[in-house]
Formats: sequence, C-alpha cells, structure tokens
Amino acid sequence: MKPSLARQIVAALFCRLLLNTGRRFVYPFAPALSRELAVPLAAITSIIAAGQLTSLLGLFSGPLADRFGYRVMMRSGLAMLAIGMLLCGLVSEYWLVFVGLVLASFGKTIFDPSIQAFIGHNVPFERRGRVIGIIETAWAGSTLIGIPAIGLIIAEVGLSGAFYLLALLGAVGWLTISRVIPADGPAAGAETSRVSVFAALPQLFKVRPAAGMLAFGFWISIANDSLFVVYGAWFEQDFQVSIATLGFSTVAIGAAELCGESLTALFADRLGLKRAMILGLGLAMAAYLLLPLTGSSLSLAMAGMFLVFLAFEFTIVTSFSLSTELMAESRATMMAGFYATSGVGRMIGVLVGGWLWQIGGITAVAWSSAALTGVGLLSVWWGLRDWNGQTGRDR
Repeated sequence: MKPSLARQIVAALFCRLLLNTGRRFVYPFAPALSRELAVPLAAITSIIAAGQLTSLLGLFSGPLADRFGYRVMMRSGLAMLAIGMLLCGLVSEYWLVFVGLVLASFGKTIFDPSIQAFIGHNVPFERRGRVIGIIETAWAGSTLIGIPAIGLIIAEVGLSGAFYLLALLGAVGWLTISRVIPADGPAAGAETSRVSVFAALPQLFKVRPAAGMLAFGFWISIANDSLFVVYGAWFEQDFQVSIATLGFSTVAIGAAELCGESLTALFADRLGLKRAMILGLGLAMAAYLLLPLTGSSLSLAMAGMFLVFLAFEFTIVTSFSLSTELMAESRATMMAGFYATSGVGRMIGVLVGGWLWQIGGITAVAWSSAALTGVGLLSVWWGLRDWNGQTGRDR
C-alpha cells in the first residue's frame, strides 16, 4: 500500500468515526438530552427518526459528488458535522438542537458515498474488500470507542462540552481531508459531469446488477432492524436483565460488528466479493433461524445475537466493496442509492419488528428476518448472476 493511500485511509477512518459517533450517540443518551432540553423522550426519538430520514436526501448527494468531486462532498459533510454540533453546544432550545443534530446526521449521509466512491476510484478491485473493511471498522468503533468517550465527557463537563468537542474534531477532520485527499481532477466523476442530478438517479434501476444490490440492501435492512429494535424487550421479558446488562449487550453487538468488518478486510477479497456475500447471507439466515432456540439462557441468547450481527456486518460491508464497481462511471450515485434504500428498509424494520414482536415474540421476529434475508439473497442472485466483476474472480 502506498504511503499516500495509507494516510488517506487513516484520515477517512478518523472522519468516519466522528460522523458515526455524531449520529449514534443520541440513542443511548436520549434521556440525558430530554432532561437537558426539558422535553419528553419522544421528542428526542423524533430527532433520531429525522436523522435516519436524511439517508433519502443522500440520493441527491451521490450524483453531486460524481459531478463536482468526492473531496468537495467529504469536506461539506464534515463542515455540517462541525456546524451542527457547534449549534447544539451554543443553544439550549429544542428546535435549534433538532436542526443541529439533523444537520450533523446529514453530514454523514453525504460523506459516506463520497469516501466509498473515492476508494472505488483509487483502489484496485482485487484489494477493495480489504480497504473498505478497514474503513468500515469506524462503525463498530463508534460503539466501542466514540460513544463511551462521549459518555465520560458528558459525566465530567455536561452535554454542551461533548457538542463542542465533536464540533472541534469535525473542524480538524475538515482540515485533514483538505490536506491528505487530493483535489478532484477530471477523472473523478468527469464521466457524468454533464448529466443532471435527476437524470443520474433512474439509471440505478435500469442496470440490473445495481437494481439487484439496491433490493438486497432494502430487504436485509428490514430483517436486521426489526430484530435490533426488539432485542432489548426480549432480554428484559425473558431474562429480567438490568439496564447495565442491556448496555453490555450493546458493546457485544459492537464487538460483533468489528469482527464482521475485520473478516471482510481479511477474507472477502480472497473468497471473491460475490461469493463472500452469498456465504454471509447463508450464515445470517442460519443465525436468525437458530436465535429462538437460544432462549434457554442469557449467555446463549447473547451468543446468538453476536452471530447474527457478525454475519450481517460481514455481508453488508462486503456488499459496499462490490457496489463500488457496479457503476464505475457513477460510483457515488450508486453508493448514495444503496444507503438510501437501506435507510428506508431500516425505518420499515423498526415498524415491522414491533408488530411482529406483539403477535409472535422473538420467534416471529427472527424467522421473518431469516425469510427477508432469503429475499435479499434472491435479489443478489438475480442482479449478479451474469456479473463477474472487473477481474473475473467472482465467477
């Protein structure tokens, strides 16, 4: 790996960690925010939902990145993080904090497709799984490092101190990207420079491999989030766990995500990205089906959850690597579309999971997740059955 590329990966990893922490830290600290702002907890969950909705706006950021350059959009995303967090630190009015947090969340939405497209443009296909896997460890890192660090800061200096720190680090990231990522030349998105934003988006559904991958992301996101939204209720109802134990289970999920991302970095390129995805989907289906059988003890249930999230994270991160090659002339558009359809799937999963839990408990949720993951597998097979990749290694 060239020294310049190594620096770029380290910088991207740092920035992704900041952006992921900026979006995810609201979840565990929602009660603290509600007390600080003197609003009901439901008002804070509305901020979380609005943050997820920004993934739909990412549909337009992808074509903009392909047209104007990846670095421009990366820096824009970090600027939104810095400005949004600074706004939250300066004011204590609910609606201004709402705007600040949603702005920071949108920063992640426009940064992610751009960095994925940048990697797709600069890293050979046969090494892309490794590099994407390394970058994606920032997702687990936000759970294992970012959120605990924010918790310590809140305990010491309060919420405003955490907002100021994230704003400062976002500004540092903005400066870092400007130094280590080269200015966008005509090669990075020039192919679509004359195509309008609205003309670029329908192309995703006209190219079968891209359409198959969008459908895959949609279905497996419903499957995973329908379980994620109810597993706490499962643990409380069946095992009478404490809040502290639930917190520990979140760390275990973060560890599973880190293992899945690391396995992608180590093995996805060797297996072939398409083959690795199919293997991951098969493992995820098996883990979902077995999950109700682990209900005899808390340790078994946590082990089952670990396996589910490990298989899911391995599959989704591998799919990022493969997706960067499906539409080489519109990489950021493809990745933005993937994030958007997955975001819609996550929102549906939250609603479906609660309903399934009410009618059939963990068995109904887990088995429906297995079935939806199977639909995702069929989507991959339909979209990629004649696609062999740039190198032909995925036959």
